[in-house]
Amino acid sequence: MGLNDAPSGERIHIGFFGRRNAGKSSVVNAVTNQDLAVVSDTKGTTTDPVTKAMELLPLGPVVIIDTPGFDDEGELGELRVKKTKQILNRTDCAVLVTDCTLPLGDCEKQLISIFKEKNIPFIIAKNKADLLTDIPKEEGAVYVSAKEKTGIEELKNAVAKLTETDTMTMKLVGDLIKPDDMVVLVTPIDSAAPKGRLILPQQQAIRDVLEANACAVVVRETELSGVLGRIEKPALVITDSQAFARVSKDTPEDIPLTSFSILMARYKGFLDAAVKGVKAIDDLKDGDKVLISEGCTHHRQCGDIGSVKLPNWLKEYTGKNLEIVLSSGHGFPEELSDFALCIHCGGCMLGSKELTYRMKCACDAGVPFTNYGIAIAYMKGILKRSIEVFPHLVKELEDHNGGQRTY
Repeated sequence: MGLNDAPSGERIHIGFFGRRNAGKSSVVNAVTNQDLAVVSDTKGTTTDPVTKAMELLPLGPVVIIDTPGFDDEGELGELRVKKTKQILNRTDCAVLVTDCTLPLGDCEKQLISIFKEKNIPFIIAKNKADLLTDIPKEEGAVYVSAKEKTGIEELKNAVAKLTETDTMTMKLVGDLIKPDDMVVLVTPIDSAAPKGRLILPQQQAIRDVLEANACAVVVRETELSGVLGRIEKPALVITDSQAFARVSKDTPEDIPLTSFSILMARYKGFLDAAVKGVKAIDDLKDGDKVLISEGCTHHRQCGDIGSVKLPNWLKEYTGKNLEIVLSSGHGFPEELSDFALCIHCGGCMLGSKELTYRMKCACDAGVPFTNYGIAIAYMKGILKRSIEVFPHLVKELEDHNGGQRTY
């Protein structure tokens, strides 16, 4: 992925939902102007969610998701409906496609109820408008004809209004620095990353620093000490979490230090919860189940941070015999009550909507929720230093046990 490409987690996720044969796939094809989904008069042609990342005017970078009919039947139908509900957890905007010649059915009313419950903005696309002699005006709905390609631009404009957000003004690190500041990015060469590439948070941080009119100096952890001895004092050092201990040792105390993972947790909206949840590490007991969840699905190698390093650090820090459960990609356990702690990656490949959903699931189940960077800094005794750029979080940390613990 190039520096100018929008990663999946930064794209607006637009889901198309509805009953079988309402014309969801036809509307998707009309909106995207592509044969994205298979179209047939046979009910249930779409058997699994179909996704496509693309540029869609006037919205910009999006992910289009075509889902199976929500009124599907039988054992396979139940599985398809379950898949559709999972898609809702990462949907930023929903389009409910209906047949305008029919009244709303129970499944469509159920979908509207779910949209409202999950706070998902939605619009109703009333398809087959070419069969009507008069097109009524209806708030919250757009009459379209996938067959005649009418009403499609109106639908796209309605979706654009629903997805207006300040996401594009959000910064990973740009709001923490000033023009002409120097920022050192410590980027170990990750064996799990494709050859010749940096991992996504590193790419985003470089771009953010440059857009802030500041200077980015990129080094490996093995060269950090020598580089700091040759350059002016940087405004900030950002490190990969797995190199936290060494980088903290090599970075003078008067230079602010944090990690890509911590910045990503703030960017995705769950940093405060992660700092609060990390304290649960001290309460882990023999036999406790800990969920370690990653948003990507990279090939796990020897020394992988999620499946190898984190479990080892947890067992070393706690001295307990813990049961480690791993999840990756969009696979996230529906039942969390058996877990004593959930440690999530920074979530660069996931949208804020899906990460917020996962955090809420954990909170609803009474399970503390934290992330890689926070957990590693906590266990290495450098968490307070790594979040000093966010003063309100330092107070939250110091309030724990009356500030008696070294972090």
